[in-house]
Amino acid sequence: MARTTIIMIHGFRGTHHGLARIAEELGDAYRLIIPDIPGFDTGEQLDDYSLGSYVSWLHRFLTEQKLTTPPILLGHSFGSIISAAYAAKYPDTIEKLILVNPIGAPALEGPKAIMTRLAVLYYWIGEKLPARLAHPWLAARPMVMIMSVTMAKTKDKNLRKYIHSQHLQYFSRFHSAHSVSESFKTSTGNSVRDTAAMIPVSTLLIAGDKDDVTPLHKQEELVALFPDARLEVIKDVGHLTHYETPDQIARFVNEFIASPDRK
Repeated sequence: MARTTIIMIHGFRGTHHGLARIAEELGDAYRLIIPDIPGFDTGEQLDDYSLGSYVSWLHRFLTEQKLTTPPILLGHSFGSIISAAYAAKYPDTIEKLILVNPIGAPALEGPKAIMTRLAVLYYWIGEKLPARLAHPWLAARPMVMIMSVTMAKTKDKNLRKYIHSQHLQYFSRFHSAHSVSESFKTSTGNSVRDTAAMIPVSTLLIAGDKDDVTPLHKQEELVALFPDARLEVIKDVGHLTHYETPDQIARFVNEFIASPDRK
């Protein structure tokens, strides 16, 4: 019997490496395909990095896989925005949808709105700088560490060290100041909330109860917008569930895939 395929879409400024711990937990029970999204690491270069362009890229990518049965689509963080928009436009091409730490409200409306506005300025400056200065500015270690320290909730010193090392190693593998700035605008100007009601496929939302990007009460509002969705909450973790609790994500994914649709 052919294994179920899961297409996994990573978050903003990440690479496929960010989903490696979830992939390890899922093991060889599934066929896992984890591309770098356009603008990052080995991902494609696009004419523009709007949400529509990301959705078109994902449609091309899935078509190129020549799968005999529809896959499960999983998106984390910014990947949840892309995956949800894709599921709304091409629902017949996927079996189920999984959103990990979904962006349930625009970033400029969230609890970190001030930080987001500072980030807008940060990326604006990066795009205005000459190319030889732009990447050092956008990839500056202090900026990466501020983000990493703020988002990591675990008290495990070794795990925190691992998270920081991952961010320092992979967080700045963007193509250019323009591509990362444009994708940032897309990540902050859209949310899963925009397309949730138009997604007919069975959907699983997985969230951390300490997520500063989309607070739990916003996730509870979000899940109610879907025609067929459930929400699983992981305790004592924030936006980095893919690093801190990949075993719990894998358990929820396995249970969801094995369960029949509730329609």
